[in-house]
Amino acid sequence: MGTENNVKSLLDCHIIPALLQGLLSPDLKFIEACLRCLRTIFTSPVTPEELLYTDATVIPHLMALLSRSRYTQEYICQIFSHCCKGPDHQTILFNHGAVQNIAHLLTSPSYKVRMQALKCFSVLAFENPQVSMTLVNVLVDGELLPQIFVKMLQRDKPIEMQLTSAKCKERLLEERVEGAETLAYLIEPDVELQRIASITDHLIAMLADYFKYPSSVSAITDIKRLDHDLKHAHELRQAAFKLYASLGANDEDIRKKIIETENMMDRIVTGLSESSVKVRLAAVRCLHSLSRSVQQLRTSFQDHAVWKPLMKVLQNAPDEILVVASSMLCNLLLEFSPSKEPILESGAVELLCGLTQSENPALRVNGIWALMNMAFQAEQKIKADILRSLSTEQLFRLLSDSDLNVLMKTLGLLRNLLSTRPHIDKIMSTHGKQIMQAVTLILEGEHSIEVKEQGHSHVKLQLAAMFCISNLIWNEEEGSQERQDKLRDMGIVDILHKLSQSPDSNLCDKAKTALQQYLA
Repeated sequence: MGTENNVKSLLDCHIIPALLQGLLSPDLKFIEACLRCLRTIFTSPVTPEELLYTDATVIPHLMALLSRSRYTQEYICQIFSHCCKGPDHQTILFNHGAVQNIAHLLTSPSYKVRMQALKCFSVLAFENPQVSMTLVNVLVDGELLPQIFVKMLQRDKPIEMQLTSAKCKERLLEERVEGAETLAYLIEPDVELQRIASITDHLIAMLADYFKYPSSVSAITDIKRLDHDLKHAHELRQAAFKLYASLGANDEDIRKKIIETENMMDRIVTGLSESSVKVRLAAVRCLHSLSRSVQQLRTSFQDHAVWKPLMKVLQNAPDEILVVASSMLCNLLLEFSPSKEPILESGAVELLCGLTQSENPALRVNGIWALMNMAFQAEQKIKADILRSLSTEQLFRLLSDSDLNVLMKTLGLLRNLLSTRPHIDKIMSTHGKQIMQAVTLILEGEHSIEVKEQGHSHVKLQLAAMFCISNLIWNEEEGSQERQDKLRDMGIVDILHKLSQSPDSNLCDKAKTALQQYLA
């Protein structure tokens, strides 16, 4: 190796164009000598990297020379790794096939060739999503490049190789995580984008590979390395769950494809008990997205007893997880879900009633919503359990809640509780006066200042209350006359007359129908 002054002198004599010209020689030994000299010059700090890119024919010619000998491979890769200093250089090398031409060199019998190829990839992939995402899918002798990088990390490999392969692997993993999370964000609100993404580049099947890292934790003996690999494993799983959740948000066929992916339901269920809060949250979101499918609720969710780990999550989790998990529970409690009965038997009533007392409005909504679904066409015993666990006091606190959604779902619960004659009689015998007072207040529109300040129209709220009133006063039901009289004493007839003049046609019709029960 000459001194920097020697290199400067050679540069001043225009040595680089002369050496590049020498690469056109038919003599392989002469080509290797020129490359060895070029390597020495380009690895010197005084040589501008741009000199390699001045002539557009140089890079493709160097790519062609890679196949000539192990020396041309070693020297050219070393030149590339020293002269690739930014996105422009990365793009030039990438566009001239650097990834495809250099990938197979990672399995060369020559350690020096493998090492220089590895260094080349570490600079090509640096902060470059395009290169990184390409490397992820490159096969060499039937193995993906990330798997080759992992092998080069093994403790029996030289330290230099371990460190360089770690750089490559790190960049690939980071890009995979960022790529999946970005795509999840972009397609979340758009059904058509979800459909396009689901059929592009085998995305659904490819995402399953995110769960296979690291390939073997038991083989890792270094604690720092273990922590590092587990951190990346958590990030990959979280990203995969997020993207699956976005993909399956609306389309039944996409949900089916996700669930039919090898071991996917087992992986999602396992994700519910991960040590990482972020992975647990992403797994719950993924399940919530898939639980919008009636077919899957009846089949896969039942086959894998998803309700069991979900109930464990609901026992003790941060609010951000509880909100999504309780929202998913609402789906599992729909009348056609086979999970409904075992959930009831596992103490769900008490758990959900507890959620209705949360300071978090989203948890109150989900708690009462799940109870509403639970009460739909339910047996009298279940309805009695709900009323007993919820308590009349809490029910009326919810009916004066500042959150309109809580009010709506509470009225929905009341409507489902008052759905058949025996149930109406039983509930009204113990809670009749309070229920009629609450529903009457809502029909009068006497809501708290906080609700009025939200600026919502209360027509939906009044409609929900009208359903409850109709159930109570319907003439064909036994005991309706007594309930009509009590409601008349509370001023319900005057309220119904006012509502029959409502500009909302639906509310107007419901009020007129209810008035007819008094005239019949």
